[in-house]
Amino acid sequence: MLSQAYDLCEDGDFLNALKIYDFALKQEPQNISALIDKGVTLQNLGRFKQAIKYYDKALCIDSKNIDALVNKGASLHTIKKYHDAIKCYDLAIKIDKKCAMALAYKGLSLGELGELADALKHFKKALSVDHDYDLANISKETVKELLRSIQKQ
Repeated sequence: MLSQAYDLCEDGDFLNALKIYDFALKQEPQNISALIDKGVTLQNLGRFKQAIKYYDKALCIDSKNIDALVNKGASLHTIKKYHDAIKCYDLAIKIDKKCAMALAYKGLSLGELGELADALKHFKKALSVDHDYDLANISKETVKELLRSIQKQ
C-alpha cells in the first residue's frame, strides 16, 4: 500500500497519495514510514506546518529517527525557522555523525543566518562523507564566492 502511495508521489499525484497514507494510518497509526512519508507529501504540497506535525508524531514513537529529524528541519528551514531547523540537524548529527544530508542542510540554515564560515565547514564535512553530494558541493562553492566578495569590500 505504501509503495502505491510512493508511486503516486513520484508521478506528482500528491493528493491521492495522501488518501492512501490516511488509510494506512487508520489501519496502523504508529507506522513510522507512513507518518514520515505523509509528512514529505505534505511538504511537497507546501503544507509545511502540517508536515512538521507528522514528523513530530513519528519522533514521538522514535525520537532518534534521522529521516523524521532531517525532514522536520527542512520544513522548519523553509518557513524560515533556521534556529529550530539547526536543532533538528544537530540531533540527527548526534545520532549519525556521517549524515551528509543533515550536515549540508545545517550548512544551508547557517548560511541563511549569515554564519558563512560555519556553513562552509558543514558543507565540507558533508562532502567528506559523500564526495558526490551536489547540494553540498554547489553550496560550498557559493559560500566561497560570498566570502571572497566580502573580503574584497
